[in-house]
Amino acid sequence: MYPNSAVLNRSSASCSTVTLPKPHAMQTFARGLIALSVFFVPVLSTSVLAQVAAKTSAAAPAATKPRDISIGLQAAITSMDPHFHNLSPNNSLLRNVFEALIRQDADQRLSPGLALSWKALDDTTWEFKLRKNVRWHDGSLFTADDVAFSFKRAPDVPNSPSPFTQFLRPIKEVKVIDAHTLQLKTESAHPLLPNEISALLIVSKKNGEGATTEQYNSGKAAIGTGPYKFVEYVPNQKVVLKANYGYWGGEEPWDKLTFKMLNNPAARVAALLSGDVEFIETVPTADITSMTKDARLSIVSKVSNRVIYLHLDSGREKNSPSVTDKAGKPMEANPLRDVRVRKAISKAINREAIVSRVMEGKAIAASQLLADGFFGTSAKLKAEKFDPEGAKKLLAEAGYPNGFGLTIHGPNNRYINDDKIAQAIGQMLTKVGIETKVETMPSAVYFQRATDLKYSLMLIGWGSETGEQLGSIKALLATYNKEKALGLTNRGRYSNKALDDVVTLAVKTIDDKKREALIQQAIEIAMGDQGLIPLHYEVSSWAMKKGLKYVPRADQYTLAMDLKPAAK
Repeated sequence: MYPNSAVLNRSSASCSTVTLPKPHAMQTFARGLIALSVFFVPVLSTSVLAQVAAKTSAAAPAATKPRDISIGLQAAITSMDPHFHNLSPNNSLLRNVFEALIRQDADQRLSPGLALSWKALDDTTWEFKLRKNVRWHDGSLFTADDVAFSFKRAPDVPNSPSPFTQFLRPIKEVKVIDAHTLQLKTESAHPLLPNEISALLIVSKKNGEGATTEQYNSGKAAIGTGPYKFVEYVPNQKVVLKANYGYWGGEEPWDKLTFKMLNNPAARVAALLSGDVEFIETVPTADITSMTKDARLSIVSKVSNRVIYLHLDSGREKNSPSVTDKAGKPMEANPLRDVRVRKAISKAINREAIVSRVMEGKAIAASQLLADGFFGTSAKLKAEKFDPEGAKKLLAEAGYPNGFGLTIHGPNNRYINDDKIAQAIGQMLTKVGIETKVETMPSAVYFQRATDLKYSLMLIGWGSETGEQLGSIKALLATYNKEKALGLTNRGRYSNKALDDVVTLAVKTIDDKKREALIQQAIEIAMGDQGLIPLHYEVSSWAMKKGLKYVPRADQYTLAMDLKPAAK
């Protein structure tokens, strides 16, 4: 059955606790049994809501209560426009300001957001009942028109390096029934629609019509419904927010939030220890043991939905950008199109060594795009065993007994130990005959170049916005098709018709068990053909001063709403 959308479980993790993701109860509905798919949530009366809002607005912060807090972020925020760049750091921070129709809890289970309830009226029609008396930060009322505007705007933001189109493409019509009722019509049955639209933040039509990304960055258009309001955005430095008193969800404990972009891991830890910030994300793996012993600090951890993987240029037949012969001269033929070469690269990588040495044990060797426990993972797939001799044999069979030259490109400030991982892989490939150079750079530069197909071998990470594996397969492994919103993040341009056929069937299969079997079949096809090379799943850690508590999240988001003063 569907998860109960009326329940949102939040529990505080104890110091140095690693939480495994819980299996999903994915959406199910049966033709003709529409009543079974309805989500019911108690709704407060207008008068009660008004009283709550009045009390919240009038409440003055206690003089002795610590009301300001600074948070150290790992990666830069590239925009305050919630539709400009589908990037986890952006999506995370912007959820403090803007909200989605449907929320995801710490385990990515669905719960009510700006929508109180949702149900399938038939195979191709979903109806959403919206919250009443929700106000935008400028005081205007939130209505279904804002949702319709957001769905129209999101796919068309100019110069977006990674759009939200894939989540909205199945929707062929958005119909406003009244101010608080909305219907979404799809081309065919689409059971994952609630998961997918949970990734899209809703913006104000009044403030967003005609607004540019620059106007969101300046704050002029950055008007949300969330618990915090925009104050300041300084690119590559900080974002400042203030409390939204009168927020429909109740008062938050902080008057002011300052998010500081501290890309350097040592600088992030130093800022926490010195008191410059009180809370940091992405604790460096090398520091976790010592920080756990520090009585002034608390650390919480969780297995994430993020896989670190290699994307290979298997799309170009000739002149792949950074493939050379052993003398360093460009090769006309692209060896990465040969599955034997792709498998040789996978076998040459010692994942366990990366997990234990580079990641200090804070990772899990990966076999597919999501860790065990998420919907659609295949029990048949196991992490590739380190087999350098097997790699050499495959290279010889493919016609490269002496190997060739290659450059691995990656970011140096986006994922946990990303530059160290790239260096380790470069050494491993070189040992089997693929002379590998390593080039890493800031993520702001790297991702645009990767999207522009400038690289042959790329170190990248991917977190599942939908909390299940089909969305990841569609984005990373389906044949690139902008019109169908498939393969939009397939930077290697991998293509396999057998995979595409299974994906096409899976996205419209209503029955959970049948859909999951199709997702498993699709990922088994992709891994058998080595469409990309999974390396490991990150284990995310957050550290904070004593006196604070945080709920660790599988999506790696750092949400101020989950950061509270610890009970005394």
